[in-house]
Amino acid sequence: MNYKDLAATIIENVGGEENIQGLTHCATRLRFNLQDDNQPKEKVLKETPGVMGVVNKGGQYQVIIGSDVGNVYSEIMKQTILESKTDEKQEASEPKSKVAKVIDTITGIFTPILPAITAAGMLKAVLSLLVVFSVLTVESQSYQILNFMADAAFYFLPVLLAASSAQKFKTNMYLAMMLGGILLHPNFVAMVTAAKESGDAIRLFGLPISAVSYSSSVIPIILAVWFLSYVEPIADRISPKAIKFFSKPLISIAVVGIVTLTILGPVGYLISDWISTGITFLESVSPWIVPLLLGTFTPLFVATGTHYGLVPIGINNRMTSGYDTVIYPGMLASNVSQGAAALAVGVKSKNQATKQLAFSAGLTGIFGITEPALYGVNLRYKTPLYAAMIGGGVGGLFMGIFRVKNFSGGSPGLLTLPSYIGDNTLSHFYFACIGAVISIVITFIVTFILFKEKTDETSTTEVAQPTVKTTEDSDVFAPINGEAVALEAVADGMFSEEILGQGMAIIPSEGKVYAPFDATVSSTFDSGHAIGLTSKNGIELLIHVGIDTVKLDGEGYSYAVAKGQEVKKGDLLLIFDPQVIVKNGLNPITPVVITNTNEVGEILTINEGAIHSGDQFIKVFHQKRNEV
Repeated sequence: MNYKDLAATIIENVGGEENIQGLTHCATRLRFNLQDDNQPKEKVLKETPGVMGVVNKGGQYQVIIGSDVGNVYSEIMKQTILESKTDEKQEASEPKSKVAKVIDTITGIFTPILPAITAAGMLKAVLSLLVVFSVLTVESQSYQILNFMADAAFYFLPVLLAASSAQKFKTNMYLAMMLGGILLHPNFVAMVTAAKESGDAIRLFGLPISAVSYSSSVIPIILAVWFLSYVEPIADRISPKAIKFFSKPLISIAVVGIVTLTILGPVGYLISDWISTGITFLESVSPWIVPLLLGTFTPLFVATGTHYGLVPIGINNRMTSGYDTVIYPGMLASNVSQGAAALAVGVKSKNQATKQLAFSAGLTGIFGITEPALYGVNLRYKTPLYAAMIGGGVGGLFMGIFRVKNFSGGSPGLLTLPSYIGDNTLSHFYFACIGAVISIVITFIVTFILFKEKTDETSTTEVAQPTVKTTEDSDVFAPINGEAVALEAVADGMFSEEILGQGMAIIPSEGKVYAPFDATVSSTFDSGHAIGLTSKNGIELLIHVGIDTVKLDGEGYSYAVAKGQEVKKGDLLLIFDPQVIVKNGLNPITPVVITNTNEVGEILTINEGAIHSGDQFIKVFHQKRNEV
């Protein structure tokens, strides 16, 4: 791969260097903060050799590269002056939703520290193996040294988070790291220990300080650095120019340090404790639910780039309870399933290029990095994605039932199975291995059965193929007045990647949705933002008014029909206010998707352009295969 040329192509097609406000990368993705998300040439990027996919989600424009992402990132940085640009405030970009901002912030804070956390976790896993197999004892010096080496990243996690938080919140990194040092200072730790033993309070100028230990904590330091990002500019404004060099940091640390010790730290500690208590309660009620859901739906989180919002929960669980039973076990089942699905495609495919890609991406997937498998194979063919969700769900259910514990994190996959060794037992490791095998086997079998390669993608023409006979066709008429566009124009991977199915989208010019055919209302939603219909000949249609509009909680929406009601073509289904959607920073573009695409037959969409409700919109050719 020519990294130099690929970097130049990516820079050009994301809108040029002037459109890039910031750039980071994770294990497989370039994560751009762009001034204008409409400038990138997405189709060109997706067709560029070396680019596996493109996702515009969570406040970031993400270009999926795979394992070579570090090299491409380095080349982009060489060809640009982005390092200086990352110091600029990104609020000048177009407004993002609150959820997008939160996801962007979490990603920006936790992505840079993952290598340190992974290294510490794997070192812990190796150490556990050495103890379990009696190579070392816990009393030996070798164990003690390796143990504090592994504990370093966890114990000093507030300092690591301080550095990455400072970069994200655009404040002084060294002042932020000093805040982390304040929370971990040996004298403060000794005061906390003494206060717990004696029951006496710790006070600063009469202000009470909670006797709380902040080693391995996550939320307190993030709150502290966030507060610093507001205090530091104020300190800069009020400091006389002649003494600003020392008065600015003095005011910043004095104010933020005191507020952190008295307010923000205890609040952050309580939040962490509440999360841990909530997870514990969920485990006591039904420990299998979250691993099941994560095993099933993590591919969709990864596809939209929102999976990093789950990582802090797993880290917080391990920091507060010593282990995680919900996030990492579920993600383990999902990740190995993604790899298994791609491997099954590689085995069954007759196309040499597909085989090579599928085998490479599959191996990477079962080892914990799923983007190459997800974007290169599974989303492309759809059935492997569904098989992976089935296998991941079953594996997650198994690990949830047996309450499998992850003790040290790492990228969930076969290589990090030793991170399930702990509590002086191998039982969690064994169950994690069994859960991974269950996910792999089920996914492989389901994929192998369901995957059907298109004839023009195979290298042989000698195999007899079933003939196809069109028995009938159906029309789906436009449900809204506006402008018809392809699903690729929808800034949500669930629709643009056709994960939910094929169809079209409409940019509405008015707030009324009409029935596109005779049907039964099969689904409605509490938020009123979407409606599902089922036609008499089996077409299942979803009309989703706006992107992320579920967050409006029904504001601006009202149904004209009820679930289970029979409707005729042209009947009014739903009324909405486009101005409310736009006012809240959301996009009113409305995907109209046939969710059972694989069952109904071939789908033909009209050309893009102005359209009125009742106009021909989508044609479905119902097909029946004759036996050979």
